[in-house]
Amino acid sequence: MAAAEVARQGEGCRTVPLSGHVGFDSLPDQLVNKSVNHGFCFNILCVGETGLGKSTLMDTLFNTKFEGDPASHSQPGVQLKSNTYDLQESNVNLKLTIVSTVGFGDQINKEDSYKPIVEFIDAQFEAYLQEELKIRRVLHNYHDTRIHACLYFIAPTGHSLKSLDLVTMKKLDSKVNIIPIIAKSDAISKSELTKFKIKITSELVSNGVQIYQFPTDDESVAEINGTMNAHLPFAVIGSTEELKIGNKMMKARQYPWGTVQVENEAHCDFVKLREMLIRVNMEDLREQTHTRHYELYRRCKLEEMGFKDTDPDSKPFSLQETYEAKRNEFLGELQKKEEAMRQMFVQRVKEKEAELKEAEKELHEKFDRLKKLHQDEKKKLEDKKKSLDDEVNAFKQRKTAAELLQSQAQQAGGSQTLKRDKERKN
Repeated sequence: MAAAEVARQGEGCRTVPLSGHVGFDSLPDQLVNKSVNHGFCFNILCVGETGLGKSTLMDTLFNTKFEGDPASHSQPGVQLKSNTYDLQESNVNLKLTIVSTVGFGDQINKEDSYKPIVEFIDAQFEAYLQEELKIRRVLHNYHDTRIHACLYFIAPTGHSLKSLDLVTMKKLDSKVNIIPIIAKSDAISKSELTKFKIKITSELVSNGVQIYQFPTDDESVAEINGTMNAHLPFAVIGSTEELKIGNKMMKARQYPWGTVQVENEAHCDFVKLREMLIRVNMEDLREQTHTRHYELYRRCKLEEMGFKDTDPDSKPFSLQETYEAKRNEFLGELQKKEEAMRQMFVQRVKEKEAELKEAEKELHEKFDRLKKLHQDEKKKLEDKKKSLDDEVNAFKQRKTAAELLQSQAQQAGGSQTLKRDKERKN
């Protein structure tokens, strides 16, 4: 209701003339002064295989020598290395962050090479979102590490894009402003380079890869940006070596067959890249990162958390209502989980009781079997003992009878001996 009222008020807004100077025409100057005092930040992601001259091009672009060790080809996986530098030109301070993809494309299995890059970009978005969601925010002093431009270095094969390049750019195009460049473009001839550019553009379009287009909605830069869009991808050469050409010292590369001048537009597109990236569209790259890529990430993240702008009836949904709805939903799910866990616990207790009863029954049956077996064995032993006792008694009886017979026999023998002795005497 309040939003509709504000909209009605806006529709009825009138334009009135001023009778004299007020002073709010100085707002642009105030904004410029404030921005200059605060300084700017710009973050570049350099994606490309090892050895394509990413570090050299950065040194050439910013006319300085950034410290860094050359990367080896023996990395087990893709690692992202971030370095931040404070630069000053005239009275403008720039906090420049350069992120390089160490080991990209060096592995035998390149299937997941893009994942660390996507995770890094998302991590920067997440850090900014967490800062935004804090109760006490310090965004004016926050070091924004979101990637503003991705320079994608393409190897100068002269044939077509590698599948690794297509897959990686497709995964990145919704998260970052991609500016494709052909690295070390002096490695192929001009005619091959022209065909290579056409082939790359055709493959990007056919695979649905959205690269950054220089804006043409601002009349002051519409013409030059429209022209430069037709030159993408830029064919560049980097060099920090200065050679004397004519009466001037210029950045160039010396070859046995001649000299390639880095800032000569007839030799390469380095000047075009520098103009578009730094001198004309740096602020648009920053703005696109915030309003397009970060907003997409933020919206998806908040929707995952259950926040929405409107209810099912398309009515405005306040943050408090969203919070209460999500809280009630969470409590409902929690109660369901508690009930499910309780039911599961009861079921497991019943199952355990049944198992214990079955085990007890088995133990009783085993005990009864052992008891019966013991009784049977005991009965057998008792019967055997009785049999042995009977045998012993019988043996004793036979022995007693034998001893009696023997005694009788001895007595009878003694009587006959006495009788014979008497007869002899007589």
